[in-house]
Formats: sequence, structure tokens, C-alpha cells
Amino acid sequence: MSAPSPILTGLACRCPRCGRGRLFRGVLTLNETCPACGADLKSADSGDGPAVFIIMILGAIVAPLAIWLEFAFEPPIWVHILIWPVIVGGGAIGLLRPAKGILVALQFHHQAAEHRNE
Repeated sequence: MSAPSPILTGLACRCPRCGRGRLFRGVLTLNETCPACGADLKSADSGDGPAVFIIMILGAIVAPLAIWLEFAFEPPIWVHILIWPVIVGGGAIGLLRPAKGILVALQFHHQAAEHRNE
């Protein structure tokens, strides 16, 4: 049996080994083991990687949109204050969990681990 795609399992927030078990037990807290196949997920640590990717992606999208809105329509400042925090906050919350799932699945797929001096 071949391993499931790390991108698809990460997006679905499923176990990177079997593709069936839930990857998260909370909003962003990883399960220690897969409830379906028992895969050890304790060593998986995505660190700040997902947050950095999401910040860069949202910044690349939102900054040009904010500049375009300002020059095209010249809205009052309160429009910017109302629109952009909602878009950035909602985008960050909506994208962070799948991004973390993808990075954990890629770590598992490539058997990446921290270097240990023993």
C-alpha cells in the first residue's frame, strides 16, 4: 500500500501515514498518536513555519489590495480599519491549520527530524 499524498492529507488534517485518523486533537494541537493506525506523531513539530508562510502569503495579497483600494476609491481611514484586520485575521485563522497539517505531513513523508547530538 502506498503512502497517501502529504499535501492532500495535510489539507484534510489527517494522519500522514494512513490518511484516516485525525491529525489534530484541538485547534492547533497535534495528536500524539494517530487514532486510526497508531502512528507516532509526537516528534512532528512544524514550529513557526506555517505562521511565517501565512503571513507572507497574506501580506503579498492584502498589501496590493489595500493600496489599490486607497488609490481607486480614496475611502475614509475607518474603511481600512474595518476591512483589513478582518481579512487578515480571518485568512490567518482559516489557513493556519491546513498549513500546519501540510508541513507536518511533509515532515513525516520525508522522515525529517531535529538533529540530535548523542
